[in-house]
Amino acid sequence: MIGLVSWLESPGDWGRALLVAVGAYALGCLAGGYYLVRWTTGQDMRRIGSGSVGARNVSTVLGARGFAATLLWDVLKGVLAVWGARIFTGDPRMEGVALLAVLAGHLWPVQLAFRGGKGVATSLGGLLVYDPQLLLALGLLFLPPWAGLRRTILPGMIAYALLPAVAWFLEADRFRFAVVTAVTVLVLFAHRRNLVEEWTALGWGARPAVNSDKA
Repeated sequence: MIGLVSWLESPGDWGRALLVAVGAYALGCLAGGYYLVRWTTGQDMRRIGSGSVGARNVSTVLGARGFAATLLWDVLKGVLAVWGARIFTGDPRMEGVALLAVLAGHLWPVQLAFRGGKGVATSLGGLLVYDPQLLLALGLLFLPPWAGLRRTILPGMIAYALLPAVAWFLEADRFRFAVVTAVTVLVLFAHRRNLVEEWTALGWGARPAVNSDKA
């Protein structure tokens, strides 16, 4: 905690954090799926399907190849942002700043009127560099609900919701715990409509039928 407070009070580190955040955010704004569809078909992904520029929505236009290309780029953005912060600063806290900033850029790209993707692929790429243990834990947490529900979104969001608890269990410092919690909040927020749809599709939100017949 003392190290975190001293870091926050250092003008030099604030300056570095700002540079890292701006660079990572700009990288996150490079929405590969949007530009791939725009260049190949002339269509605007924000007006198609869910309006997301992520891999799932891109696949509705470009199929499996579009899905794979978009997924790969979105993962790579997260990897490059956190890896770049590690190489150029050598400060784990800057890696956390980069992870949050690249995720924010992916979710809310300024050049696309702040309408981006859902953040799963980019956060996975960032976690791969930031803390591989958390990425492994995320996969393990995903498997049980997926086996029971045979769906991907709800089990994935359950896994993300439990991620801060895993970070706490692994005795992450307060800054790392805050970063992981923020990632969880951002991804869950981006999927809020999907969660409602999944909940309804499973029948959990349905009201019981009212019998109008009187005895």
